[in-house]
Amino acid sequence: MNFRAKRRDNDDIFVDFIPLIDILLVVLIFITATTTFSRLQEIPVELPSAGTQRLVQDSHVLVISQDGQYALDGRFLSQTDHSVAEALNALQDKTALLIYADANARHATVVHALESARNAKFEQISFATQE
Repeated sequence: MNFRAKRRDNDDIFVDFIPLIDILLVVLIFITATTTFSRLQEIPVELPSAGTQRLVQDSHVLVISQDGQYALDGRFLSQTDHSVAEALNALQDKTALLIYADANARHATVVHALESARNAKFEQISFATQE
């Protein structure tokens, strides 16, 4: 007596995915319910603000073009790295410096000019802004 059912070649194997989806949904709900969200610590930063001030009439003017060329009081400076520092150190009156930088000028050229002015010991350094 053979109680086993004979297998036919035309029977397809069927896999039911619905219980698997149910289990994954329960795991997803469990993970989202037990996850703790921590707030990232923020660094306090004070951003500079532009105010309307009168320009000092006796200030020296340093212009920075978008190509990285410098001009001090209407005179173009050479393209060497130390030309700005030498020109600012050579000035007698070091009370005020006004920096005009093109909007497309590289940040490094503006920082280089600012460091050169600081090393030349200018009392007041201002940036020209557009309203």
